[in-house]
Amino acid sequence: MAFRQQSSTMLVALPLLAATALIVLASSPARADRCDDLAVQLKNQVDGLNVGRTAANVIYLSHPLAKEITLGCPGRNVAHQLFAKATSRKPTPAFFELVASAGAIIFTLPKDDMRNGASRCIKRMGLFAGDDVSMRYRRLDMRCSRTKADASITISRGTDE
Repeated sequence: MAFRQQSSTMLVALPLLAATALIVLASSPARADRCDDLAVQLKNQVDGLNVGRTAANVIYLSHPLAKEITLGCPGRNVAHQLFAKATSRKPTPAFFELVASAGAIIFTLPKDDMRNGASRCIKRMGLFAGDDVSMRYRRLDMRCSRTKADASITISRGTDE
C-alpha cells in the first residue's frame, strides 16, 4: 500500500518538475554567438568600426581606413581570424593602429605587440622576400601580401594553440 502512495505522488511531481524546468529555460535570455559578441565588442571599442552582415563564418566589418576588414569565426583549423586590406600599397600608421586595436581585442594580446607584428609583416615584403610573406609572431600566424594597388594582412591563431 505504501508503494502505491509513493508512485502516485511521483506521477504528480514529475510533470510539475518538467513544467518548472520549461519555465526557467524559457525565461532565460537568448545568448548570441560568441563571434557575434566579439564583433559587438570590436564595434564598441574601436572608433569608426561598423559591423556588417555575416556569411559563412565571416563577419564583414567596415572602417574608413580599410578597404576591407573581416572577422573570421572559429572553425575546424582556426580559432579566430582577422583580415584587413589597406587602401594603398604602403599602409599608413593609422591602418596599423586599426589592425593593432582589433587584433588586441580578438587575440587578447597587448596592442603594442600587435602593432609591432603587423608592421614587421608588412615591412618584410619587398625585393628579397617578394609580395607574399608568412611569419609567426607571439603564437600568431601572420600572412601579408600586396598587389600593385593595395596591401593586406591576415592574422590567425590555430585551434591547437
